[in-house]
Amino acid sequence: MKTADIFEFFRRLAEANPSPETELEYGNVYQLLVAVTLSAQATDVGVNKATRKLFAIVKTPQDMLDLGEEGLKQHIKTIGLFNSKAKNVMAMAEILVTQHGGEVPADRDLLTELPGVGRKTANVVMNCAFGAETFAVDTHIFRVGNRTGLAKGKTPLAVEKGLEKKVPQPFRVGAHHWLILHGRYVCKARTPECWHCGVVDLCSFKGKVLEKGAKPPAARKAKAPASRRTRKESKA
Repeated sequence: MKTADIFEFFRRLAEANPSPETELEYGNVYQLLVAVTLSAQATDVGVNKATRKLFAIVKTPQDMLDLGEEGLKQHIKTIGLFNSKAKNVMAMAEILVTQHGGEVPADRDLLTELPGVGRKTANVVMNCAFGAETFAVDTHIFRVGNRTGLAKGKTPLAVEKGLEKKVPQPFRVGAHHWLILHGRYVCKARTPECWHCGVVDLCSFKGKVLEKGAKPPAARKAKAPASRRTRKESKA
């Protein structure tokens, strides 16, 4: 994607959604960190459903320690991998209390030292809580980056590095949200809804679905061999 097209790409996304935000619900930075940690391999909707009652009583790392691991499990048992996540969240709370005065550090390297916090989670927290120009590459951003030609890469880190180089001001802080939302609601995994995409003309994806109800070109091609086999078998 050319530099001018990249600027126009984000200009249009920004025009459609001037103030993008994460869909995870939280009241402070610590709750955001917990929510993002719980969201790994889970939906934001599912995490929000589980954390609404949890966050009514847990607002600080010390509150989490007071609740205890078994108490936490009761709140998050509907979330995938809740047992291992509960262990990580409790260990994280202990470190935050003993080493960081109960505060979430505004430093990506320090965040990734916490149990259960990888680079993606740290990038989300840095972006949402501290306004850092970070790009948390989840499955949606990975797909959009590669499909559109905005930032191609075989790994999330490669796509992240591509975005760091290519996303221009004044879109760098909001880019993470625009790309996630675009991937979640428009540039979907199975069938991208190109017929109502506001940046379809800037996208280099060859498998565009330009009519609602149509099948992706790849899906149409995939059925051809089966049809030919059926014809051959009927002649036998």
